[in-house]
Amino acid sequence: MKIYTKTGDAGETGLFGGPRVRKDHARIEAFGTVDELNSHLGMIRTHDAAAVFDTLLRRVQCELFDLGAQLATPTAADERITTAHVAALEREIDALEETLEPLACFILPTGTPVAAEIHVARTVCRRAERRVVTLAAEPGATIPANAIEYLNRLGDMLFVMGRAANRQAGVADDPWIPS
Repeated sequence: MKIYTKTGDAGETGLFGGPRVRKDHARIEAFGTVDELNSHLGMIRTHDAAAVFDTLLRRVQCELFDLGAQLATPTAADERITTAHVAALEREIDALEETLEPLACFILPTGTPVAAEIHVARTVCRRAERRVVTLAAEPGATIPANAIEYLNRLGDMLFVMGRAANRQAGVADDPWIPS
């Protein structure tokens, strides 16, 4: 089977079990950004310094594939991402926060290369969340019930993970100092 089909050469693509839509359709933007986030998490996993997060990041990558598949299927009835997935992210956030000093100010998204890449993934996650919100506002559009909540919690977890990656390397948070 060839990877190229040429069916998208005119700027349209087919949804799973659905119609053909423009490649800039809100649904394509939503699951495309989830896919981009997944790739950023894969990049983070290539770093030795991220080994402590590898099992968690791999699990999240699989969950993002589930979410992307649901977003790509306008008539999806099964909920692959559930409140249990959201609760699992909350537990991870709580566990990571136990290792950190409480925040007293805003911090810059920097530090070690791994922490900086985690912060990039966080911002892509926030964009994915915004794209899903945009899709949800379209007349007649359906989205997975827990998609927005899951992405919101994942963004929170990535923020805390970025801080934890810095702490693990002995790098302090870099506070934002307003101009």
